[in-house]
Amino acid sequence: MQSHEIDYQVHGDDMQFVEITLDPQEAVIAEAGAMMYMDADVGMETKMGDGSNPKPGLFDTLMSVGKRVVTGESLFMTRFTALGSKRSTVAFGAPYPGTIVPLDLHALGGQVLCQKQSFLCAALGTKVSIGFNKRIGVGLFGGEGFIMQKLEGDGLAFAHAGGTVIKRTLGPGQVLKVDTGCIVALQNTIDYDIERVRGVRSMLFGGEGLFFATVTGPGDVWLQSLPFSRLADRIIAAVPRTGGKSTGEGSVLGGLGRLLDGDN
Repeated sequence: MQSHEIDYQVHGDDMQFVEITLDPQEAVIAEAGAMMYMDADVGMETKMGDGSNPKPGLFDTLMSVGKRVVTGESLFMTRFTALGSKRSTVAFGAPYPGTIVPLDLHALGGQVLCQKQSFLCAALGTKVSIGFNKRIGVGLFGGEGFIMQKLEGDGLAFAHAGGTVIKRTLGPGQVLKVDTGCIVALQNTIDYDIERVRGVRSMLFGGEGLFFATVTGPGDVWLQSLPFSRLADRIIAAVPRTGGKSTGEGSVLGGLGRLLDGDN
């Protein structure tokens, strides 16, 4: 199935959203709960699967559902279709602070691998499935594990990443070493492996973990400055452990300041 041709505009800085403009009868698919707003003549329909196969059989439907369970997504995906006689808009918001990454699948060879749960929305006709990394080291120590989301098609898709995103284009044989959680997406021409940090002191006191990823060109790779797991770790670390007071930074005097303020 050929993907629908859609127009878009990304709004915002730290909390972005993407506004999709649809011609009559054009459609876009999105994760359940991602919709921010839509025109009155946009129809919304929740279905199992991504809609890339117009007439899926029972086996294909079950396979699609199983793949989405493995990647941690909802069983259902929502389709938004422009039902009126004029162009309509629908917008999708990012789930946490970061950057929305437009991916032109046609220009990228028809396939891109993304980290789990990064898919936001795409033109109808885009196939959303799972991709396995063949190297066992990636599965054991690569942060995202064996399983990534695979986007296939010839239209536009949108992924979400934490913090600021940079795209690096690697030449043949060019190697980039990356923190394992900072990879957002990569072309299927990129070779992805895991390498152990050398040196005992670096392993114990470097603060970067025992392993990092190596990506080898040719191809494009998208990197994020703030993986959600890192953000979650900082939030968890700041939560009071025993139901006591917050560990906020309201006073420059820290614990003494809170004592003087009557907080302790």
